[in-house]
Amino acid sequence: MLKAGIVGLPNVGKSTLFNALTRTRKAAAANFPFCTIEPNVGIVNVPDERLDALAKLSKSERTLPAAIEFVDIAGLVRGASEGEGLGNQFLSHIREVDAVVQVVRCFEDEDIHHVSGTVDPVRDIEIINTELILADLAALKKRAERLQKGVRMGDKAAKAELALVEKLLPPLDSGKPALTIELSDEEQRILREFFLLSAKPTLFACNVREDDLANLDGESAAAQHVRAVKKFAADHLGSEAVVISAQIESELAELPPEEAKEFLAGLGVDDSGVGLLIRAAYHLLGLRTYFTTGPKESRAWTIHAGDKAPAAAGVIHSDFERGFIAAETVAFDELAKFGSQVKARESGRLRIEGKEYVVADGDVMEFRFNV
Repeated sequence: MLKAGIVGLPNVGKSTLFNALTRTRKAAAANFPFCTIEPNVGIVNVPDERLDALAKLSKSERTLPAAIEFVDIAGLVRGASEGEGLGNQFLSHIREVDAVVQVVRCFEDEDIHHVSGTVDPVRDIEIINTELILADLAALKKRAERLQKGVRMGDKAAKAELALVEKLLPPLDSGKPALTIELSDEEQRILREFFLLSAKPTLFACNVREDDLANLDGESAAAQHVRAVKKFAADHLGSEAVVISAQIESELAELPPEEAKEFLAGLGVDDSGVGLLIRAAYHLLGLRTYFTTGPKESRAWTIHAGDKAPAAAGVIHSDFERGFIAAETVAFDELAKFGSQVKARESGRLRIEGKEYVVADGDVMEFRFNV
């Protein structure tokens, strides 16, 4: 299972968010730096209204949602790349995840200490990014030294790796994350073997207070902070920023679903943002969903973007992939519109797809196979 790592400076709400995501109290949340040392890991269901609709349509006895893994990583500080604040240990934890959710503090609170003394989310992002880039620079320079011997011996793979290292070093040295450097498909393949920290897909979670969540269109400090983060994310990383209230979610985690909806309605919002964050992280990891449905269960299956029908079938069982014949397929929107697979078939919306079909997010499928 792919992992999304929750990172950020100390005291920005990472552990509170992790507890809200996983609906546990696994992560210590306290008003001092480094209350988290070892990373906490939790499996999180991906909220998907389509699954509930399918279950209702098929009168399913149960639903099984898709899931991803979140890792709560201790706060980084300026100098982490040189070992400050147990930085080397924390950076190694980031290296082990597949994508990064960078939590950014966008709320003012005199009772919650900020390691830099003031709230400035763009500055905080730049601190984190700088430490990741510095760690990557050090790793690439060491790699270049090791590759020299192979290049002298005529090793083609070493030569290709060294050429990529030399291409990466100047932009990284100028403060540009590896994620934003334009590379060929072959260079991207080689890059994956480097496990660079600044090459990991990243999204930002703007953490706001309870009373800020419904008032982000004005000129409050929180609203200005959120706009600044969204602009920075788009301009510098081409990435997304999601607004969440970790504190609200930690309270909602204690409530039944209906009471949680009433609580949010009382605040004037439909969602605290955590559901959107989970779905954004799921897509950031390159994951997509197709469904199977019937009286016994409706289930969301996780595939990678671009997977073809046989690979999707193999997620259910290797025999399905090995003996794949065809996939009876209908888009969720079409199935919901017609109300049943029978009516979708009669209307010509249910298709028979073969081995080269690229599965679309939201497809509802039934596989034909023979082993």
